[in-house]
Amino acid sequence: MPFSRITLLKGKTPDYLRALSESLHQALVDCFEVPLTDCFQAIHQLSPEEFLFDRHYLCGPRSDDFVLIAITAGRPRNSEIKKAFYGRLVELLATAPGIRCEDVMVVITTTAIDEWSFGNGLATMVNDLET
Repeated sequence: MPFSRITLLKGKTPDYLRALSESLHQALVDCFEVPLTDCFQAIHQLSPEEFLFDRHYLCGPRSDDFVLIAITAGRPRNSEIKKAFYGRLVELLATAPGIRCEDVMVVITTTAIDEWSFGNGLATMVNDLET
C-alpha cells in the first residue's frame, strides 16, 4: 500500500489535479504491484516561495509544471519494477494532464510492516501476519 505525496506549484484546475492523480494511480496499478482499489494520495499546491527546485539539475530543464511525487511504500520493489513504473508514469502523465517527462521527479521510500496503522489503533499489517 503506497502513500503518495504530490507536490506542485499552485494554480492547477481540479480537472488537471484529477488527471494527475488518476495517471499516477494507474501507473502504480500497472507496474508497481498495487491493487486497483488501493489509492492513498495527498496533493500539495504551493506558491513559488514555498516550492523550490533546481530547474537544471540532472534531467531538466524543469518548467513551472514540475511535479515532485514522493511515494512511501510498505515493501521494497526491485529495480526492474521501479524502472517500469517510472516509464509508465511519465507516459501516462504526458497524456493526461500533459506533463513533460523532464517535469516529473519521483522519490520512493520503503518502510517496515509495523510502521503502518490503517486505523483502529492497530499495527494492521503485523496483526494480519499473526492471525
